[in-house]
Parts: sequence; structure tokens; C-alpha cells
Amino acid sequence: MCGIVGYTGAKKPIDILVEGLKRLEYRGYDSAGVAIFDNEKIKVCRCEGKIADLEKVIYGESFNGITGIGHTRWATHGRPSETNAHPHLYEGIAVVHNGIIENYVELKKMLKDEGSVFSSETDSEVLSHLFVRFLKMGSSFENAVRAGLGMVRGSYAVAVVLESEPSRIIAARNESPLILGLGKGENFVASDIPAVLSHTRDMIFLNDGEVAILDADNVEIKTLEGEIVERAPSYITWDPLMAEEDGYRHLC
Repeated sequence: MCGIVGYTGAKKPIDILVEGLKRLEYRGYDSAGVAIFDNEKIKVCRCEGKIADLEKVIYGESFNGITGIGHTRWATHGRPSETNAHPHLYEGIAVVHNGIIENYVELKKMLKDEGSVFSSETDSEVLSHLFVRFLKMGSSFENAVRAGLGMVRGSYAVAVVLESEPSRIIAARNESPLILGLGKGENFVASDIPAVLSHTRDMIFLNDGEVAILDADNVEIKTLEGEIVERAPSYITWDPLMAEEDGYRHLC
């Protein structure tokens, strides 16, 4: 677990994701990665090491989509490696995750028995396979995420993108911090205020058991059961330097 950044809007996602991940470096991490839409497909770039190493990986890559998610990882399940780095991409769905999936062993066995093939040692990869499982059953993107998370025991902050919905991010939290940043013609998700404070000061703090659906022009919050949640944004008065120095301790 460590840092999450997500963006959908008219700017270049890669610039915002890399900047946001750099602002979260104070948390410590052993690998980093991004998933961004390019020619209607999700392109994943990730590596073991620092964000500077990730920048070398993405150098020369082209991304023409408007949506992306990024992550810095501190290893819990699975050693530090490119394979274990996030995002995890499986059959058109990419996931970044902070937290610990306590029942991942039994979920992984169930998914393997149903035909899933795993490529990492992480508990987090289970999430991408769970969401695909419900998509194949006919669920919508939103409902597949809610149904998958309904099977999970443990803590999570997640951001998820799907190839067939290239302008949308679905995010959710349980016992792991996650915020939404609200902009004009753009919206953000992050695990910490500093990641997006240079872009917006209007933020919504997700509560446990809540799911957010983000498009460039709209943000909707629901409970895990699907009930709509109304919550006004908070205006953050910190300056970016103060945020980077002090972090986000009151929600960690």
C-alpha cells in the first residue's frame, strides 16, 4: 500500500499522474506505475524503483486518452518487482489498490477454479479478476466494482478504469483514505491531499463503504449497496508546501 492518483479531463493525464505521485514520495515506496488510455486501449507502464525510473520507462510513450490512474507501492504481499507493481491490468480492467485483502487466498482459489490466470504475487490482483468476473456475468462497470468489493474482507482504497468506458474512473474506500478533487471539466482521485492540491482545493473525503463514479464533468457518490450519497465538498486552505510537509496524518 502507498499512494494513489487518478485523473479524467482535458489535460494530459500522464503529466498529472507523475506530478501527483512525486508529491506522495514522502510516504516511501518500492515501485511505481501508471495506466492510461491510448487508442481506446489501456496502456500500463510500471517498474520497480523510484518515480525517476518510471519516467524512463514512459519516456517516448504516447498516450492520447483523457483518463488515467497511477500508484506507488510499498510491498505487503509479494516482493518488490515490476510484476507486483500496480496497476494490475486484466482483460481490459486496470486497478490500483492500497490496503490489505484479508481473504485474498480464498478469493484467488475461487477465481482460479473459474479459469483466472494470475500474473503476480499480490493480494491486490484479486480485485481486477473479481471485477472482470462480474462484468462477464453482465454487470455494468459500476455494479461489477460494487459486487466485487462486496466479496472482500479487509481494507482498501481503489481506483479502477475499464477499456470500454475510457472517460470514467470508479473509486472506493474502506479503512484506507481516499479523496476526490473537483475541477472544472476535470476531476481527480487521490490517497492524499498533496497529490492534487496544485490543481484544485475543492475536495470530498470518502467514507468507509462508499463508491465514487468520476467523469470529467460529474462526480457521483454511492454506498456499496447503491444508495446515492449527497456531500458538499470541503475547501482546502493549506498551501501545497504545507501539505507536503505535514501530509495527511489525520486520515491515515
